[in-house]
Formats: sequence, C-alpha cells, structure tokens
Amino acid sequence: MSSPSSPTPAPTPTPTPAPAPAHADVITERLVLRSWTMSEATAVLGDHRSPNWADDFPAEGDRVVAGLFDQCPHWLGAYGHRLVIERESDLVVGSIGLFWPPSEGVLEIGYGIVASRRGRGYASEATRALAEYALTAPDVHTVSAGVELSNPPSVRVLEKAGFHRQSTDGNVARYTTARPDRPLS
Repeated sequence: MSSPSSPTPAPTPTPTPAPAPAHADVITERLVLRSWTMSEATAVLGDHRSPNWADDFPAEGDRVVAGLFDQCPHWLGAYGHRLVIERESDLVVGSIGLFWPPSEGVLEIGYGIVASRRGRGYASEATRALAEYALTAPDVHTVSAGVELSNPPSVRVLEKAGFHRQSTDGNVARYTTARPDRPLS
C-alpha cells in the first residue's frame, strides 16, 4: 500500500498490438493462399512486374479476375480470391478464388496455376485447402466447380482435391464437396 507522501506511479502504457492482416492466410504444406490486395490487382492490370511473381505470372485468368474486383469488391473479402504463393520460393504461382456470395449455401471455386508450376499438385493442394476453409463460412455447406471435360488435368485437380462429379451438361461437368454433416446427394 502506498503512503500518502509517495507519488503514485504512472500506469504503464499497454503496447498497441500490430494490426492483424485483413484476412488470415490459408497455409498448406507447400503453399500460402493470401488474399489479393487492390495494389496487386492494379499491378497485374498495368503489367507492372513484381519480383515476387513467377516469370509467367500473371496468366490470362489472373488478369480477368483482377479486372473484376471493382465490380465485385466482396471477392477481396475473407472468402474471396487469393494468390497462390509457393512457400519454397516465396513466388506467386497462380490464383484461386471463391465467387462470393454463396447461392443457397453453394459457393463456386475457380483456380489457375502458371504453366511453369503445373504438374506438381499445387492446384489440387490449393483447391482442397480453400474448399475446406470455405466450408467454415456461415451459410456455406457446399463448394462447387464446373469443368470442361475436354480439360482432363482440371478434372484430375478436382478429383484429387476430394470433389465428386454431381452432373454433366454437354461438355461441362459439375463437381462438389460438402461439409461432413451435409452428405452429397
């Protein structure tokens, strides 16, 4: 107890914590899935090369997605689009995204890995991880992807990521994965 004659020590200021990232990264064994920023989208659209990009990034699909962020700002949210970063090199090697918002509990996913990194299982690894993450979102019970049957590598990506073919319409197959409490029909 302090005596009346001793000064009361000034309270020690509580350090302000560093701001948390806008959206937590999804980390796999070999990849980091990090949310896009508008500055990255602007760089992609302006053909401004980053030293953190694989030589063949961005691909055409990355440019398309980057050009849609103004119209679909929710794609920059926690359950939106992400850059695929190879942990070993710390280079962006593709992108993957959830097309938010869900429709009746179903959320669409799309992905692309640059040609120089294909055949390594990155697309399946990223797709599995982001689908698992998406299934934690409120009001999402199923993640879905459409794939052209004339693109067997993309079909294999979905199958290796744990998706199951639900339907086929012409040359397009619909693959889905669902929460364990919501079995696929």
